[in-house]
Amino acid sequence: MVNIDTVYQRVLTIANKEQRGYITPLEFNLMANQAQLDVFEQYFYDKNQNEKIPGNDTDYSDVSGMLNEKISMFETFGNIGGGTQLPNDLYRLNTVNIDVLGNGNIREAEYVDHQDWTRLRHSPLTAATNDRPVYTRDSNGVFVIAANNEQVFANITCNYIRQPNKVEWGYDVVNEMALYQPATSVNFEHHPSDETELVMKILELAGIIINKPGLVQIAGNEDIQKIQQEKM
Repeated sequence: MVNIDTVYQRVLTIANKEQRGYITPLEFNLMANQAQLDVFEQYFYDKNQNEKIPGNDTDYSDVSGMLNEKISMFETFGNIGGGTQLPNDLYRLNTVNIDVLGNGNIREAEYVDHQDWTRLRHSPLTAATNDRPVYTRDSNGVFVIAANNEQVFANITCNYIRQPNKVEWGYDVVNEMALYQPATSVNFEHHPSDETELVMKILELAGIIINKPGLVQIAGNEDIQKIQQEKM
């Protein structure tokens, strides 16, 4: 977890030090949520790039382990409502699991694309079974079939990566000043090591929104330094 007030105060300190103007709580909350999505999505890009490196040694394995740790913080389970409706906070679907007979005998359904889905529905030799259920998905949700190519609507769960919860720097206005209110605040769910990255992402967005190129440059310099460190 990363404390949202710590991030806000760091952002204000850097912005004020550079005389780049004040960032309101409303502006900060909007930028904070965009920044956390940028950092979150970067996990998967970095993981994909890291896996492409041939002959991973210990150093790269450490990077992979850290990325897996960060991603696992958002991994969860959920029910597929009505047998088709995926969870609202889904970001990436990992597995679809089904208890076809309702007796606790869980089977992982195999994903097939729409072309194979149609082929399975019309071929007795490759038809789905209770021991080998299959599923496909589209914008309307997930569709699972088991024995006799019958669609299943119950006892379906999934393992998935959820989206980060919306963050909020809560505050009360006292004497025309916004004072931090922990009770109404929502912290970042990210790994503590992401704190600096979040600060820099917010500063970069702030520089664009309040038309202060200096903030963009500060954040950009930090990004360059980070990339150089990762290549060492």
